[in-house]
Amino acid sequence: MTKTHFIGIGGTGLSAIARLLHESGYEVTGSDMNPSTFVDDLREIGITVYIGHAAEQIGDAEQIVRSSAIPDDNPEVVAALEAGIPVYKRSDFLGSLMEDKIGIAIAGTHGKTSTTAMMAWTLTELEQDPSFILGGIINGMNVNAHAGKGETFVIEADEYDRMFLGLKPTIGIITNLEHDHPDIYPTAESFREAFMDFVNLIPDNGVLIACGDDEGAAEMLKEAKVQRISYGFGETQISANNVKANSHGGFNFTCHSQLATCDVSLQVPGKHNVLNALAVLSVIAHLGLSLEDAAAALGRFAGTGRRFDLLGVVNGISVYDDYAHHPTEIRATLSAARARHPESRIWTVWQPHTYSRTQLLFEEFTQAFDDADQVIVTEVYKSREPEEDFSSAQVVNAMKHSSARFIAELEDTSNYLLKSLRPNDVLLVLSAGDANEVSQAVLEGLQRKG
Repeated sequence: MTKTHFIGIGGTGLSAIARLLHESGYEVTGSDMNPSTFVDDLREIGITVYIGHAAEQIGDAEQIVRSSAIPDDNPEVVAALEAGIPVYKRSDFLGSLMEDKIGIAIAGTHGKTSTTAMMAWTLTELEQDPSFILGGIINGMNVNAHAGKGETFVIEADEYDRMFLGLKPTIGIITNLEHDHPDIYPTAESFREAFMDFVNLIPDNGVLIACGDDEGAAEMLKEAKVQRISYGFGETQISANNVKANSHGGFNFTCHSQLATCDVSLQVPGKHNVLNALAVLSVIAHLGLSLEDAAAALGRFAGTGRRFDLLGVVNGISVYDDYAHHPTEIRATLSAARARHPESRIWTVWQPHTYSRTQLLFEEFTQAFDDADQVIVTEVYKSREPEEDFSSAQVVNAMKHSSARFIAELEDTSNYLLKSLRPNDVLLVLSAGDANEVSQAVLEGLQRKG
């Protein structure tokens, strides 16, 4: 098998591909600038991971896969190119892994990871042994990738850096479509065009499945030239009816399709997860598998890491992590928190992710926190962007929320929370950066106090 070296292997995307190749029999090595739980997990299964980048670490690799965040002057990239070793990005590499499989690619501005996890979980529970790659850890399976022996390949179709345009989907799913990643797509139209290019990857014998309740996804359905299936709460081919909150903190509903109906009881919270489940059931129906068995499997699905992830409860205080970093995601997550904890005081810590997104969606962010009782906003996590003369304090100043405050540093945020939280409170940390340090620090602090 081809020897493959990953540069930036500790990220969610590359760690998943590395795991899948390792399970497939490839010899895999990698490097990353920082230790992480993903690095620990890869080492545990026998993959050599170096901390830091150095030319000699590529060894005798026959191909290199690098993260989008790795620059051209990285010493390992330079050494590989000088040695004539091909260097790929995810978009160049993933399509080949899907060949000879039924590719199920889940795209959308929001809900990709949760829906991909639901899909992988359900097919696994139905003993289909799918291959899968996603950007989060599936609770109950404790992995973000698997090389299965079944005929399906489930993948999170990430639009960042146009990665999803390198895929080979037989079944394409679009959960929703709303402008994001302005550093890659400067206009809403350029974002929409990329999704249309994704739809056009689906072959004539394939199918596009999309949420008919979402304006952007519904537009893709209208323009697609392949078989189309719509799902949603409204007049769609597969729909959810009799949606009611249940004792697990999720929702019960009846799924109606043209061929069959089934009752579903979710333990993951939020009506957005009802839509995610409908996307999965649409695929199950298309593949001719049992909707009733799939519904039972969805009832056992416990979510993914950093997606409304309950880290612990100490002295009646519940601490959650969530990856939400777009106004629509924030509103959905807070709505789910309010539904699960209707009598609690909800504290929300939001770490804005990238200057470009925060400034593009400035007004939407100022109005996204209505379901929170207390809001703390930390400084912008700049990620891959250069430092700018902009502070998230400006967002707080524009908010009409009565209890919103700016605390720049994560440590100061944790200390403030430990002084302020009281029994029956809920802490929800929203971050695609490193603010999950806050939830961990608060949880540990509460345990020490307890």
